[in-house]
Formats: sequence, C-alpha cells, structure tokens
Amino acid sequence: MHNSDEMNHLSILAAATAAASLWACSQQQQTAESDFDYTADRFADIEVLRYQVPDFDSLTVNQKALVYYLTEAALWGRDIMWDQNCAVNLPLRRALEKIYTSYPGDKNDPDFKAFSKYMKQVWFGNGIHHHYSMDKFVPEFSQAFLEAELDRIGTDADTKAELVRVVFDPEYLAKRVNQEDNADLIATSACNLYGPGLTQAEVEAYYAALKDTTDLTPVSYGLNSRLVKGADGKVSEQVYKIGGLYSPAIEKIVENLDKAKAYAENDAQRHIIEKLVEFYTTGDLKTFDDYSIAWAEDTASQVDFINGFIESYGDPLGMTGSWESIVNFKNIPASRRTETLSANAQWFEDHSPVDPSFRKDKVKGVSAKVITAAILAGDSYPATPIGINLPNANWIRAAHGSKSVTLENITQAYDAANHGNGFDEEFVIDEPTRQLMADYLFITDNLHTDLHECLGHGSGRLLPGVDPDALKAYGSTLEEARADLFALYYLADPKLLEIGLLDNPDAYKAEYYKYILNGMMTQLNRIEPGKNVEEAHMRNRKLIAEWAYEHGKDANVIELVKRDGKTFVKINDYEALRGLFGQLLAEVQRIRSTGDFEAGRQLVEQYAVKVDPELHKEVRERYEALDIAPYRGFVNPVYTPVMDGDSIVDVKVSYGEDYDAQMLRYSRDYSALK
Repeated sequence: MHNSDEMNHLSILAAATAAASLWACSQQQQTAESDFDYTADRFADIEVLRYQVPDFDSLTVNQKALVYYLTEAALWGRDIMWDQNCAVNLPLRRALEKIYTSYPGDKNDPDFKAFSKYMKQVWFGNGIHHHYSMDKFVPEFSQAFLEAELDRIGTDADTKAELVRVVFDPEYLAKRVNQEDNADLIATSACNLYGPGLTQAEVEAYYAALKDTTDLTPVSYGLNSRLVKGADGKVSEQVYKIGGLYSPAIEKIVENLDKAKAYAENDAQRHIIEKLVEFYTTGDLKTFDDYSIAWAEDTASQVDFINGFIESYGDPLGMTGSWESIVNFKNIPASRRTETLSANAQWFEDHSPVDPSFRKDKVKGVSAKVITAAILAGDSYPATPIGINLPNANWIRAAHGSKSVTLENITQAYDAANHGNGFDEEFVIDEPTRQLMADYLFITDNLHTDLHECLGHGSGRLLPGVDPDALKAYGSTLEEARADLFALYYLADPKLLEIGLLDNPDAYKAEYYKYILNGMMTQLNRIEPGKNVEEAHMRNRKLIAEWAYEHGKDANVIELVKRDGKTFVKINDYEALRGLFGQLLAEVQRIRSTGDFEAGRQLVEQYAVKVDPELHKEVRERYEALDIAPYRGFVNPVYTPVMDGDSIVDVKVSYGEDYDAQMLRYSRDYSALK
C-alpha cells in the first residue's frame, strides 16, 4: 500500500490559511514555464521522463550524505527485483546488454533497431514481462539475428537454447502474474517467487499451517522468502537475508545502510536503520515488524526512505514482497496540506459511510507528508507510484499508526509533460469541463492521492479473527478500491473547504470527471487488443467507474454520449455520484472487514476484468492519433559526493543522464547477483 508523516498540530484557522496559501502556490507551479527537459526517451508504448529534486541544495551536508548513502543502498537492490520477476531475467539481460554494447554491424539495420527497442522494454519492465499487463514482450527482430548475436558473444549451447526459447516461444513463461479466475495462479505465473512444481493449493496449505488465527500481532508470512518444493515433496522457504537467498546484494545494501547510519538525523532514525540491518541479517519477520513500528513512529526526521520487500502486487497470492526503495525528504511547505488532513483523521473516520462496526474507534498515529523523491529503485523504478502508505500490516496500523507520502515532484513532472498533448480536447466532453480541470485537476488530483494514502488505507478495521489474506488474489484490487473510494467520497465533502484545502465547492468535479473517464475509457489504451484488465490498480479504477455507471443508470448519473462517432463520458449528477461512491465504499469495507472472499471475487470479476472490444478499439485509435504514450516512467538524477579525504563535504545532483546510459551504468556498477 502506501505511507505518511506526523503533523504539526496547527489550529484549524492556521491550517486553513496555510493550506489555502499552498493551493495558490500549487496553481502557480502548475502553470509555471520551465526550460527543464523532462523527456529522456520514447519507445514502444513508453515515455521516459526526468524529474527534478527541488531544494536538495537546502539540505545540510549531513542530510545530503545521508541521502547519498541511502541512494547507494537503493541501487544495490536492483538485481533482486529482476530475479524475483522471473528466473531468466538476469542471464538474459546480461546477454542482451553485451550484444547491445558490442554490436559491430550497421545500427540502422532493422533487426538491430528492433532489438534496441526490445532491450529498452526489458529494462523498463525489470525483465521480460510488461510492468502492467504482465505479458511477455514480443520481439520484432528475427530469431536468426538473436542466434547469430549469441554465437558472436560466445554463449554456450544450453544457455543459447534457453534464451532463444525465452524470447521467441510465446507460451514459455508467458505471464509474470496470472490473475485469471479459476486458474492455478502459482503454476501459471512466471514470477520467481515460487519454485518449480508448486501448486496454489500447496502454497496455501503451507501458509495456512503456519498461521495462528488467535495471534493478534501476526507476522507477514512469506514476505521475504521464496517457497520451494524439494525432491522429497517437502515444501520449505528460502529466506531473503545475509547468508540466504540474495545474500550478495543484501550485503551491499547493508554496507551502505551502515554508512548512512553515521549521518542519521537523530537517534530514532539511527535505530530504524539498525533494525532494518538486523532484519536483513536475520530474515526474522518479527524484527521486520519492530522496524516497521519504529519507522511509522518516526515523524521528526526530514530525510526518509523505504527499503526492502514491501508491496506484494508481484505475487499472484499477494504475500511475498517485491524489493523496492524510495529515498526522499520532506517538502515542508506542501506538507501543510497532508498535515491538515492528518489532524482531522478522526473526523473523517467517524463520518465515513461504512457500517460503524467496521470503523476504528480511535485512529492512531496517522501521519502524512508531501515528499520530494530523491531516488527510485527496484519495484518503484522506472515506473513509480505517486503515493505510498505503510506499513502494510493491519495490526501495526491499528496499534501504532502509519505514514503516508505524496511524491509531488513526480506528479509535477507528469503534469509538466502533459501540457499541450491534446488529450483534453480529444476526450473531455466540453469546454466548461476542460476549464474546470485546467483550474482544479492538479490540486484535486494531489488531494485525491493525499486522502487515498493518508487516510484511505489507514481507515476501517478487520473484525477479530479475520485473516488479513482472506481475499487472496483479489485483496490488492479491493484494498486499492477501498482507499480510492474513501478519497473520492471525501474529496466532495464541505469539510475540505472548511479546513482550507479547497476554495471552490465545485473543485472536486474535476477529479470525479477524470476518474470516471479514466476508469471507463482512457485506461483501456494500456490494454492490448483481446486482453482483459489484469493489473490491480487498473482493475480497481474500472471496478469503481463501471459499478457507479451501472448502479446510477436509473437516475442517469453517468452517461456515455456519442458525437461524430466518438464516445464521451458525461456526468449528469455529481452529488448522486458521490452517494454511489459512498455505497460502494460501505460494501468494499464490509468485504474487507469480514473477509468475504466470494463477494469480493464477484465484485471484481463482474466489474473490473472484462473489456468492451468496440470501446477498446475506439480508445486506442483516438490515442494513436494523439501519439501519447500510455505508460511513463523515470530516469533518476545522479548524485556525486564531493570528498575531502574520507569525508563528504557536499553532494552534487545532476539530471542529464540518458535512459540507456543509466540502465547500462546500473548493470555495470550495481550487479551483485551472478
């Protein structure tokens, strides 16, 4: 899920004044012109952007050194993520990069140009599968070209045969994460989180035997391990730790965490780093919980980071965490917005439209901040979230709270890259709606992220005895839907005007329109013809939009209008739409709180999966005419320490590195796994 930070307890008046000022600053930032070159590369269905790190120079030398070593720790985890995604990823990447960098022929040759495109796709996907669709990339170069190049670089016969099969056999390791209903999700997924020969039933039985349903503080079983089956048929875990699986990479991560510790801002932050090192050393999930609690409770540090096995979207059963890291520091002026939300967390919980038995009686430790991302790594690179709320363990969130962050320099990069691309003119129904979005979408989009991360994920509670994994493969989609619905419902609440986060009672309509348009139509551009929706966040958005459309039909709340052969979304009753969001939030929270797997399955399968082929074709054709890439990601800035002997006296940040140069440098300088 996602993460946040403790607030200053401003008075409501002060909060309103500060937030209104922040809103004005956001509007100025939105329209400000910049000569910064945001675009780093464009290929296939992907645009790679750059992002800036505002105010890095305002950090102290110690804070800069802390950021530097935390970024080094982040970059050393890259190969872990690649290997988790699929067992063939690392050997294939090494072979492809050797071909790419040593190719002696004409680089305008069609085969080499197609090979270069494939190389860039593999880099972006952290392996051979698309980061969203989970389908394997399809090569446009010939098999003969690859075979000849593998021979040229000296590949042995067995490796050559395996790599050629990986690239050209469409049925082999076809889907990284399969979510098809009624399939064996383990046997049909190509991810490397489970060893060969395991079935879904065996995995579920293994973890069911470990769980104690009476334990009120359960560890996150399977979070940091690969499940395997031995020759004797016995199932066991290979733990990610020093001396265990991925040890060489983890040793490098720990080495740089130890260096970072010397520059910690305070004792609490130093303790957090020590606990993380202990977790990496022992692999003990109880230690990870201790680390997570300490991290959630640290609200004083300006520099912050996540580092480890965290989000489980890459696991078909939603248990094992993909390795990721984000290093960041607090955007103090912008954080007044999230601090205001956090200060009112109990009010939002108490007024939620869900059944009172599913609400928290007392909201604890909800803290939130707007951050400036300094580095993205692992599962957060090159594609990255725009908000995070952690820890994921429900009992920690209930007892100790959570931290939420909004990555505003990332959203600003997206916004700057969107200007003038023709999307609004093509897809938004009329000029008044376009103007409303021009005036308010930047701030309401950020507020939606704030509400989703700061309060949505932290809201509600599981009833006693409910297994946190009860929703199985549908858990991620339903959790994202729950947080999105919470945010959508409250984005239209007069409370946001009362506390100064919006200045216009109609501002929320900009986000409502964008959300329904995206959920029903424009995100379909990311789906290949003939495919269903698979990725959890896309399923979540489709579920909400389609459910609201279906349940608002009698009152014509949402309408699909045809003009000159093109489909447009028209929202006829925004107030009624808010009511629908509240109804669906109540049902999704009930499903989550009670662990009602069958109701959750039916909701997702009915509204979130199937695609209308005619609408799909239309959306893709309209997008193609605009030449807008449906997916975006980032290259990172480069941090260079300025040394005086063994001491860092400054750290310089630069932005000019190209996409391929960065990927090749990371492979050269940060590859610990062989």
